[in-house]
Amino acid sequence: MSNRLISGAGIGLRIPHIHDILAGQNDQAIANIPWFEIVVDNFLVEGGFNRTALRAISERYPLIFHGVALSLASLNPLNLDYLKAIKSLKDETGAEWYSEHLSFSSSGSSHFPDLLPLPYTEETIAHVSERIVQVQDIMGERMLIENISSYVSCQFNEMSEGEFIAEIVQRADCHLLLDINNAYVNSVNFGEHLGDYLSRIPASAVKQIHLAGFTDKDDFLLDAHNNPVTDEVWKVYAAFIRDNGPIPSMIEWDSDLPPLDTLLKERAIAERLLESAQQIGHCA
Repeated sequence: MSNRLISGAGIGLRIPHIHDILAGQNDQAIANIPWFEIVVDNFLVEGGFNRTALRAISERYPLIFHGVALSLASLNPLNLDYLKAIKSLKDETGAEWYSEHLSFSSSGSSHFPDLLPLPYTEETIAHVSERIVQVQDIMGERMLIENISSYVSCQFNEMSEGEFIAEIVQRADCHLLLDINNAYVNSVNFGEHLGDYLSRIPASAVKQIHLAGFTDKDDFLLDAHNNPVTDEVWKVYAAFIRDNGPIPSMIEWDSDLPPLDTLLKERAIAERLLESAQQIGHCA
């Protein structure tokens, strides 16, 4: 179990790549991966290959946890058993932090196979902030919330997404996981100015960044995590870390999963940009 701090560019740990990672300690590109993020829901079942493999990974690399099933903004009571299982696994592996999406995916007894957007209202801010505080009390630490990609907007919105996120971060005293691909996708889908959005979020609260690829569906962009990071997203990312410092960043790839080498090449691009941001900071 590692006690190293999280810095630099990591990748999302996907189960088909675990064997290559564990067998590749003599491969410099694999050995240089500074940390992995796991989708924690894939590892909550006791025993079996997944847990054994995760334990082996945690002995060699720092980990961070990312959840997809909490339904943070739902009206349903928080699933305390789910959170306790995450906390137990976090203690077992020494993972550095836990993040979740600023969304909901359940209502009553219905569960939806997607991360659904929220109305940007004062009522939603109060509800979500209270829920985040509950999660942080259970976990015993501040969590990270992630901005999601959206394909519909609520007619009752009272503010922009950036203002909405900023207010929640302030009220709940939590951190932010900035998904730059999601922000870019939303800016295109809704015809909004990405610079305005990024100027409104509290950059000082951003503890981690996600980078991924989308699919162009002609009339909208789909956050599919199935392609390399686009040049446009790389440019936005480079500008953000130039202005705000070398924030730990990672490559997400979930659909049409390529060989590990492809993710390592993407990681290397992010690492070079982080190093450039660090150099700029030293010269400032």
